Amino acid sequence: MDEVAELVGRIWRTEAAGMLGVLSRTLGDFDRAEEALSDALAEAITHWQADGIPDSPAGWLVTTAWRKALDRLRRDAVGREKAARVAAEPPPEPGADDRLATIFACCHPDLAEPARVALTLYAASGLSTAEIAAAFLVPVPTMAQRLSRAKRQLRDRGVEFTVPSTDEYGDRLSAVLAVIYLVFNEGYLSSGQSVHRRELAREGVELARQLATALPREPEVAGLAALVELHHARAAARFDSWGRIVLLEQQDRRLWDREAIGRAVLRLKSAVRLGKPGPYQTRAGIAALHALAASYQDTNWTDVRALYDRLYALDPSPVVLLNRAVATQFAVGPEPALDEVEALGDRLAGYHLWHAARSTLLAALDRPTEALESAQRALDLATNPAERELMSRRVGELGRGR
Repeated sequence: MDEVAELVGRIWRTEAAGMLGVLSRTLGDFDRAEEALSDALAEAITHWQADGIPDSPAGWLVTTAWRKALDRLRRDAVGREKAARVAAEPPPEPGADDRLATIFACCHPDLAEPARVALTLYAASGLSTAEIAAAFLVPVPTMAQRLSRAKRQLRDRGVEFTVPSTDEYGDRLSAVLAVIYLVFNEGYLSSGQSVHRRELAREGVELARQLATALPREPEVAGLAALVELHHARAAARFDSWGRIVLLEQQDRRLWDREAIGRAVLRLKSAVRLGKPGPYQTRAGIAALHALAASYQDTNWTDVRALYDRLYALDPSPVVLLNRAVATQFAVGPEPALDEVEALGDRLAGYHLWHAARSTLLAALDRPTEALESAQRALDLATNPAERELMSRRVGELGRGR
């Protein structure tokens, strides 16, 4: 029984998006599809234990859920007409387009960002409400309400579980990529302190890979997949045994997953050859330069800086310029880098990493008092526990060095 239950859980995690997508499209209702599929999952544990595992477990689950949904519709006076329409069609089979349709529906621009993230993890990744709540450090009832509201919004706004039409495809794809990148970053930043956060980062990588497989001619999708794979390849070196952040320049590069880095670089090269540059490909290019360098000092900082110039042309954000200034420190020198950072003060004075970068440059220029003040300000503004711990260490080091 335990083995069958484990198998059912595994199938749910890997096939949830496709199964929910095809049922939601067929039934015209995400809640109804989810309810029927939950019943089918419960039945599978008993049925498969007695009769063995079917050749197509996902197909069996969808067909069983389809029949259960039909039974409910027939018992419901309002749903009888729909039951007749649904019953006229053969039982649906989940496919790659159904997985894609689920992801696009969950990332619909009409939903608020927190709802998009939660619903994507729930429907497209198969995470439970409790797992998502733990990953985002919120109570389970709060996450359940968020998911319930998101599903209700999809229903009320008539969002269909289909791949978007050509005229809205671009905007919708941008929203999908943003959600997946956010999922990864939410987990990646603090993954050393929580198993749930590590799972969240892995889910971001898996979602990006699934999307890249489903959309092989979309270079920005491949760019995002390569980007998160390159970052994730450093996971073993990003935190010490106490769960504290280890900065890139201090990481033990022997712990990096070189095979994963090689695969990600090949994915990025294939994307670039399609000739449609974008911000995710450019970010992945920067990550690749870091990943392929023998050491932090040996990084090609001139090329890193040039890629940040290219990224700024695609995504004119002051944060991009802040990261460019870090490259300037090594490509040109700390003094011009500090000038670049200071020029961003009016736009980034409330951003903790602006103060952290300023502190590092001031220390490099032997201005310890100002460096300590900036580090303390970065600590005051930081909210993530892992970053606060890092800045607290930095404040202590600068304080002892005075």
